[in-house]
Amino acid sequence: MVDDVIDIEALAGRVGTALSLRGLVLATAESCTGGWIAKCLTDHAGSSGWFGFGYVTYSNAAKVDMLGIAPSLIQEHGAVSQAVVEQMAIQAQQRSDADLSVAVSGVAGPDGGTAPKPVGTVWLAWCGTGGSVTSRCEQFAGDRDAVRRQAVAAALAGLMSRLAT
Repeated sequence: MVDDVIDIEALAGRVGTALSLRGLVLATAESCTGGWIAKCLTDHAGSSGWFGFGYVTYSNAAKVDMLGIAPSLIQEHGAVSQAVVEQMAIQAQQRSDADLSVAVSGVAGPDGGTAPKPVGTVWLAWCGTGGSVTSRCEQFAGDRDAVRRQAVAAALAGLMSRLAT
């Protein structure tokens, strides 16, 4: 679990610096974070050099229309699932021709949770050139803002991890 007191603005700045130094371009595909990841990244001067696209696909229809996610995949697994978030990351990377992408889908609450996917369940995925995808599921605690903040921090930390190699 990512600590919700992480300075996400500073972390976003480090991601931007790492992308810039490597000459890479990033795309985001966000559901429960509603564009917060893209906002944090583009708050930094010079982000137009390394930030290409930000897809806010909050609804299932947006996931289908903007990213080409198969409706059957959403119906079978649910929007908050490994299968869907990995496709979000792949499609964001491919459609934008970015070098790297991050995708997030979750249940921020206070409503919408179920026994298998309670409030705080968030799936994250990262995709690199060539379609290599990694993903993980997190269970964040707190209110809606806390869950979303932790999801943003986890997405950015995951990007830093991938850029450190």
